[in-house]
Amino acid sequence: MLTFYYHPLSPISRRVWLALLEKEIDFNPVVIDLPNKEHLQPEFLALNPFHHVPVIQEGDFRLIESLAILDYLELTYPQPALMPLLPDAIATTKMLQLVVTNELMPKISQVIMLADRPLSKDMAHQLDQVMIFLSAHLTDQPYFGGEVLNLADIVVGATIPLFQRLGFTVQPYPALSQWCQTIRARSAWQMSSPSDDELDAWQQVVRRWIRVSQKRAQRA
Repeated sequence: MLTFYYHPLSPISRRVWLALLEKEIDFNPVVIDLPNKEHLQPEFLALNPFHHVPVIQEGDFRLIESLAILDYLELTYPQPALMPLLPDAIATTKMLQLVVTNELMPKISQVIMLADRPLSKDMAHQLDQVMIFLSAHLTDQPYFGGEVLNLADIVVGATIPLFQRLGFTVQPYPALSQWCQTIRARSAWQMSSPSDDELDAWQQVVRRWIRVSQKRAQRA
């Protein structure tokens, strides 16, 4: 059986978790306690020397990096399919995954700190550009994959709903707002969604990490 090493509040881990649930793949879940630095212990570093979740292991095969894991799951467990067949649709799916990874995820710390300080004008503009770009790939479709869910929905759906719960609004983007409602109604999202208390506790931990990092940077 596939073993899934993750933390339930990690949006990167949640990408894989959502895919496992949508594909109804049996797996053994192993929660890595990030707040207590279990990811820095020798046992976990033997799985991933870069100390990140998620990790999957199936037999003797071990894999890190969420996008690589998603590709592996799609190829190994092809039904239900989460990747389109046509070259342009495959490339678009990959592009949307990478836009979220490269343009949205690096901004999560600023969104987490929204309760302490508003977004700068430059950061607000950058996020606006990402939301406009994503909205343009929805138009009147229920999913980024058209009528069916695909891996773009998985990756975007592990991030945008979290941003919403952290205080970022998508109301100015009607297509994206409707997509969020659709995606959050799916059972995989409901099963993997943290409670308000869990989210608040995670947010407090991450805020402390951010403040410590900022103080260290100021002293450097």
